[in-house]
Parts: sequence; structure tokens; C-alpha cells
Amino acid sequence: MVGRLIGAALRNREVVFLLAVALLVGGLYAARHSPLDVFPEFAPPIVEVQVEAPGLAAEDVEALVTRPLERALGGAPELATLRSSSIAGLAVLTAIYPYGTDPYRARQVVIERLALTAEQLPPGARPAVSPLSSALTTILAIGMRGGSPLVLRDLAEWTIRPRLLAVPGVANVVIYGGGIRQVQVTTTPERLWAVRATLDDLATAAAAADAPGGSGFLDRGGQRLPTWLDGRLHGAADLAQAPLP
Repeated sequence: MVGRLIGAALRNREVVFLLAVALLVGGLYAARHSPLDVFPEFAPPIVEVQVEAPGLAAEDVEALVTRPLERALGGAPELATLRSSSIAGLAVLTAIYPYGTDPYRARQVVIERLALTAEQLPPGARPAVSPLSSALTTILAIGMRGGSPLVLRDLAEWTIRPRLLAVPGVANVVIYGGGIRQVQVTTTPERLWAVRATLDDLATAAAAADAPGGSGFLDRGGQRLPTWLDGRLHGAADLAQAPLP
């Protein structure tokens, strides 16, 4: 059998040569256009949900954030495994789907179920679905210490995070911990009674005090120029001047 093949190849040198050239060209084309990656997608589709809950202990995060989200995502179609992790101020849920599942479809289902559960979470806790990226998920954790927690948070938020996102291949950078700049309004029942106001009135006034917006137009020389009011707060003193409704 082998002798017949060799004999046929010798008698048809031109055909064998053309087939060899075609095979070489096809191999080079396939190698050039094949999807290559240093870390190929060896894991099934994964959708990761992260929820920051500032001020909550790990036990409170699990009871008030993680468990409601687990109940919401537990019955998602085609869901294979649901994992969760709760630490102080942060909850992370990972939904794992079978091989071959459309990742965009899986993300859409998760987003829809999160929208139905968002109102049950504590104030300030908003679920965020991580960007569609490699199955490697978290690859680096950086800790910062020393100095004021407010300064560390500002440094991480406005300096380190933008630089990390500019690195090719980085899809998301999550920050938790540190001090978040805020202005707190405190009062007493006696003060509220003195001005005949309620806590809802106080909250409404604080929200309305930081509401920039347009105020109209100014027609000049054939041009219409928009005008606006600088309603933003620049400090605690501005908030103290806000009128009660």
C-alpha cells in the first residue's frame, strides 16, 4: 500500500507539489488569522456583581445585601453555580453559566433581576455588574495604608484608578474602604419643632441645595446663549444656608 502511494506521488509530481503549496498557504493563513491569547478562555461564562455598602459590617452585608441578591439570582435561567463573598462594606456575587452560554444573554438576565431587587437593599448600596472581560476576573489586589482615610480614598479614586484603567487589558478597578468625603446634617427634635419642620423636609432641602440647572436663554446679536445657575455646593457653609421648604 505504501509502495503504491509513493509510486503514485512520483508519477504525479506536479499534483503533489501543488497540493503541498496549497496546504502551506492554507496553514499560513490559518495561523495568521487564528484567535490567539496569552490566557485563552478556558473557563465558562461568568457574570460578577459587586455591591458597595459603606458602613456595614460583614455580617450586615451578608444579611442585608448578599442574601437578597442570592434569592434574586438563584432562579436565573441556565445558571449553573452562584457564589458569594461578604466582607465589611462589600459584597461580591459570581454567577457561573455552562459552557456555550451566550455571555451577553447571561448579563442581560442578571441585570434585569438586579433591577427588581435594588429597592430591597440598604440606602447607598447599588449593585454594579462588572464589565465583560476574561474569565480570569480579579488578577491583582492593592492595599494602601498610612495617612488620612479620606486622602487615601481620594488618591485611589482620582489618581491610581484612572492610571490602572489606562493599562491595556484592564477592564475594571474596584475601590472599597477608606473615607468618602461627605457633609453630614445633624439636628435634634427640638430644633425641628422650633421651625415646624420634619426630617423629610430637611432631606428635601439638602437634596435641592445641590441641584445645578439651566435658567433660560439670553438673546444677543442674533445668538441665543444659554444661562444657568451654579447650584452646586462648594462646602458645608453653602449647605447651611439652604432654606427649608
